[in-house]
Amino acid sequence: MRCPNCGHAETQVKDSRPAEDAAAIRRRRFCPACGLRFTTFERVQLRDITVVKSDGQREPFDREKLARSVRIALRKRPFDEERMERIVNGIQRRLETEPEAEVGSRRVGEIVMETLRDIDQVAYVRFASVYRNFTEAKDFQQFLGEMDKQ
Repeated sequence: MRCPNCGHAETQVKDSRPAEDAAAIRRRRFCPACGLRFTTFERVQLRDITVVKSDGQREPFDREKLARSVRIALRKRPFDEERMERIVNGIQRRLETEPEAEVGSRRVGEIVMETLRDIDQVAYVRFASVYRNFTEAKDFQQFLGEMDKQ
């Protein structure tokens, strides 16, 4: 593992332990060249996922982009970082088990919305407002009306 500070190629692992309900390995590392201590996480990836955007553009699945979206939706809600990571891991696993290696961005959004709907209604509405591009208050009213019918 290359040091993020000085770029030295040989860093030493000082400590390893399970993280995120044993879904990842947390490693504390040390760089002998500059003395920096840093943490890395190692996760299982079942397969590579390609996201097909609505304009046809393809890009590799970005877990951090997904995590950022979930964090924004859950901001100031009663969720700690560990629980958010479990939510993101669950969404990623669902995407990895989709029948095709290429997943449409709409499908990704639907999976996120389904997950958020089941765990926190405020986060669900927040995510939906961006995902469905609400522009006026009536968009929220219509969405909330549909939510009550479910």
